[in-house]
Parts: sequence; structure tokens; C-alpha cells
Amino acid sequence: MPLVVDRGAGISLVVQVADGIRRAIESGALRGGDVLPSTRTLAERVGVSRGTVVAAFDQLHGEGWLVADQGATRVDPGLADHPVPGRATRPTPSTSPVSGRRTGAPVADLRPGQPDVSGLVDPTWRAAWREAAAGAGTQHPPQGSPALRAALAEHVRVARGTAVDPDAVVVTAGVREGLQLVLTTLSRRAGRPLRVVVEDPGYPALRRVVAALGHEVRPVPVDGDGLSVELLDHEPAADVVLVTPGHQYPLGGAMPVARRLALVAWARAHGAVVVEDDYDGELRFTGEPVPALAALDRRGGEDDGVVVTLGSFAKVLAPGIGVGHALVPDGLRPDVLALRGDLGSPVPATVQDALAHYLDAGALRRRTGRMRRRYRARRDLAVAALSDLPEARLRPMDGGLHGVVELLGADAAREHAVVEAAARAGVLVAGMGDYWADPGGLVVSADLPRHGLVIGLGSPHLERGLRRLRPVLGGVGSPAAR
Repeated sequence: MPLVVDRGAGISLVVQVADGIRRAIESGALRGGDVLPSTRTLAERVGVSRGTVVAAFDQLHGEGWLVADQGATRVDPGLADHPVPGRATRPTPSTSPVSGRRTGAPVADLRPGQPDVSGLVDPTWRAAWREAAAGAGTQHPPQGSPALRAALAEHVRVARGTAVDPDAVVVTAGVREGLQLVLTTLSRRAGRPLRVVVEDPGYPALRRVVAALGHEVRPVPVDGDGLSVELLDHEPAADVVLVTPGHQYPLGGAMPVARRLALVAWARAHGAVVVEDDYDGELRFTGEPVPALAALDRRGGEDDGVVVTLGSFAKVLAPGIGVGHALVPDGLRPDVLALRGDLGSPVPATVQDALAHYLDAGALRRRTGRMRRRYRARRDLAVAALSDLPEARLRPMDGGLHGVVELLGADAAREHAVVEAAARAGVLVAGMGDYWADPGGLVVSADLPRHGLVIGLGSPHLERGLRRLRPVLGGVGSPAAR
């Protein structure tokens, strides 16, 4: 396995070692089940410290590339039967339309949705999984492990400013599975498909969940402060309002308290349920995290609550964990639990136990603090790299794992051309147009971008990707970008 590091590259040695192993797997030089050299042997071979190799292995373990097996480290055997996505997405060497240079170097994937998982597999993480594995065979009620629900309730209280009883917590397999559970419960109650209001622009994956379940998707425009509650009056028959008030996706605004109160009041007046996707509320860079919308949802009576909050570990830990939670108000909870009882829990008991141990050790709180600082530094890198461009503007980022680059004066064709030019330059980004449910619909505020790029901050190749992206954006108005 040829592996070379460049101490003058401006990229950490850990990232370079991890990149080299990842490239070897993607190219087929390493295959599923292959045994890697020991960390000591590989460190001597490459000329780095053993700690550097250990940290790189830990990152690749967390990403799912490597597994520990009987004292050895192997490429995940599951990769032997499945194509590695990098092989399909990696372009052949070509000439960049912007700079004219060869771009055979590895692709920098800056598409959103890829958190930084480095440092996750630490001694506390390993101990939590060992302790959970020692109790294999344990079964938990469909609502979830009592220990995990208690730990989640405490986490939500401390991190999100929302006091909930553990009985209000339902363990889910993530936000999408939690949304399916809530929508199916409400549809069974109503005896018909639901009318579901979604933010426009918003998160396409959740819109697809709504549509896949046979419900009607009703886009409502957002402005810089999130969903426009005034425009909800055009949807008086809405059954559900799906929102991201803590950090609107993808534009990034936080819904002010006055608008949050107005949204909850509107839902009560119209007999609707607000589903809050609290996807990265802990990762705020400025000030304290904004409390979850559920904190404003008065629980004066058994049926008084109208807000269901969905959360997950995908952004702070890793998407592959596949665990989340739903905070369900009293009046809806019996029907949710009845459906959960019919379907069973999709989250294995061992996984629930491991996360309960991890939370009880205070490790999630410590990791959240580290990740907040790390993403703030990555935000600063993006600001430095993409500022002062004549035809592109990076929107303010107060938190989270992504940013939006507005293409000033662009149309859909120009956006597509820039995304393609970036790919030819060796950096993958998402087009803003993919996030609009109604591409020709109303834009409430002139400050909102119809066209632009959405970039993720979690990639280990962020610096490289930003260096490649800047000249592409500098040529937005050039014929090569058209």
C-alpha cells in the first residue's frame, strides 16, 4: 500500500494518512477484508508518529472504512460486495475550465450532510460499546430503553433548554424514521392522507418522506427568519407544519421568539401539529443554542401540546449511528406508542445501551463543545476563502455544518454550469435549486437566493475544496462557467 505524506502541504498528517488509505480502498488497491499493517509498522514506513496513524485509523473506523478484527485492523469486509461510491464519483484527469490545470488529484466532496467524525472513537466511546455488548440479549420496550430516554431528556434539558419528562421521549432510528412515525400516527387518526406544510426552500429528504407516504406536500415560503407564519393563513386546512426553527435549512436563519409563539398559536387555532426538525441546534457559533420550539409549547392540559420535536445524533456523532429521538406531547403520545408497539423499535437494544452509557459519561456534552469549536474554525476558513468575490456571496453562518453561496444575478442554467465547473475542478457541491419545492414560486424576501451553492463544512478535504472552488466562483460570469 503506497502511502506518502507531504509535510509542506498545509494539511494535517492525520488527514493525509486517512486520505491515502481511503484512496487505496476506492482505487481497489485495498479490498474488503484486507489486513492493514499495524499502526507501529505503518508509522515507521510512512515516517510519522504512531499517534498520527492511530488517529487516522480511528477516523476511518468511525466512517465505516475499517473494522477491528481479532487484534488486527481490516478494511470492512462488507466493501468486498459493494462498489465504493468514490470510484463512481472520482473524475478522470482532465483540464479545469477555469484555470487550465490538470485535475487528477482526489475529489474534494463538499456536498452537505457529511459531518466530521474524527476523534469519535475514543476510550469513552469504546468503553460504552464494550459495556453494552456485555449485556447483549437485553430487550427494551418499543418506546426505547428507559436509561437512554432518561439520558436524552437530560441532554435536551441542558443542551436545548427544553425540560421534558423521560416518558415524553420516544427513541427513533433518526429524524426521517421519527417523521414517518408521527405522520403515520396522525394519518391513522384522521383516516386520510395529510396536508403537510413544508418550508420553501427546505430539506428535500424530508419532503420526499412526506410524498412517499402518500401525503400532500404544501410548500410555504421562508424569509430570513424562517417560515412565514402570515402565509400559513393560505393553508388553513394544514394538518402538519414541518419546520427547522433553530437553524433553517438550508438558508441558516433562526426563528425569533415572537414568530415561534405565533406559529404555536396558529397551530392551536387550526388544530395542526408542528413537527420541529432540530437537526443541529447544539452547533451554534454565536451565543447559546436557541431553545427548541417545544420549550414554548405550553403543556397546560393533557391535550395541550402541539409541537413534536425530532432530533438525532447524525451531526454531532455520525450518520451511521442511526439513532434519534422524538419529544411527543401528552395528547399524541398514546397513539404514537400504540403504533410503535405494532411496528416494534428499529433500534437494536445494544445500540441504545451503548449510547446511554456514552451520554451518562458526559461524553456527548464534551464532544458537542469540541465540534462547535471545530465547525466555527471551519466556518472561518470558508469565510476567508470565499470572501470578496464579485459575483458570489457567502451568506452569514451562525452555526451548523453547511453554508450557502449566493450566485448573484444567476439563473438555473448558470447555477448548473457552476456546479459542473466545480466538479471538473475536482470539488463536489450541491446546487441551491435542489432545495426549492416550487422553483417558480414566491420569494418573500429579495435577500433570499434563488440560485447558488450549498457547501458542507464536515469534509476532511475542506481546505482543498475551498482552494479549488474560489477560482470557479471567480469565473462565474465568464463564458467557461456558462
